[in-house]
Amino acid sequence: MNPSTVSPSPAAPGSGTGTAAVAPPSTAPDADTGRAAGLRSAALRFSMLWVLLLLVAAATVLYPGFLRPANLQDILTQNAAVGIIAVAMTFVIISGGFDLSVGATYALGSTIFAGVTKSTGSVALAGVCALLAGLAVGGANGTIIARWKVNPFVTTLGMSSVIAGLAYVYSNSAPFIVDQFSFQYLALTAVAGVPLPIWILLAVFLAGALLLSQTGYGRNIFAIGGNEEAARLSGLRVPWLVGSAYVMTGVMAALAGMIDASRLGVGQADVGATVALDTIAIVVVGGTSLRGGEGAVWRSAVGLLILATLTNVFYSLNISQHWQLIAKGCIVVTAVALDSLLRSRRT
Repeated sequence: MNPSTVSPSPAAPGSGTGTAAVAPPSTAPDADTGRAAGLRSAALRFSMLWVLLLLVAAATVLYPGFLRPANLQDILTQNAAVGIIAVAMTFVIISGGFDLSVGATYALGSTIFAGVTKSTGSVALAGVCALLAGLAVGGANGTIIARWKVNPFVTTLGMSSVIAGLAYVYSNSAPFIVDQFSFQYLALTAVAGVPLPIWILLAVFLAGALLLSQTGYGRNIFAIGGNEEAARLSGLRVPWLVGSAYVMTGVMAALAGMIDASRLGVGQADVGATVALDTIAIVVVGGTSLRGGEGAVWRSAVGLLILATLTNVFYSLNISQHWQLIAKGCIVVTAVALDSLLRSRRT
């Protein structure tokens, strides 16, 4: 019996042998892995946005009137002041710091705005004085932290006490009640049916987002938060950049105090006790890292909407404010813990 003949495979051109050519390894698994990694990255990047959507869905079930335009308008109006501060706090935290003095600066802005209006009758002059006070506070914080290299926690905690004391001294520990209509113009005026504080909030968020993501200044803030020493060695004016972020929080905190004083018709030194916690919570819950170098203004917008939605639902369900504080603190700790976990996995 003749053995069967097996024909050799044709040689690949230029191979010089008659052996079968070996096909290159398939790249499909690598492509699948890359897609999976991209999906995981997108899921993490927009995770708090999904949380917001789920929270809104739950809120509409627990509180059927949640999505009414009047309720949504009230939510934004009541949270406009803290949201404005949160935009500036985003810059500070991305740069690697944080500002605990914003609550006291908020109270100082409120007090000066009402006090100067009451004594002079000029709302414009009062507004300028309040904003200059915020500018001075931010400049002092920035100088101490950026130039003198004092820890941000120690600096802003100490300055908070100083600023609160100044507000009490100026007001003689008594509220300034202002009944003239022009004082409430800032809060009660509506443009196209939308209260002015909401327009101011939207304008601040838009300006902050463009400044952080579309300018060299914003890129430098990220660089400092990522590695301050490397940023300094590359020629960036680190003290000026860091200081400017604290100036921003000072001015925005004073503006926020003006808005709420206008809304309530009174300026007083004993307000703003939870403002620092609220603003840091908004920024951190939105996904900006407390370690610096990572974050976005749109994330702070998501964080603001999450906490504002929770607060609105809590009030609609008549949940005590004490429990709200507990819930807010737990949310902040959880957000920071998740940030640390995700960073450790990436490294």
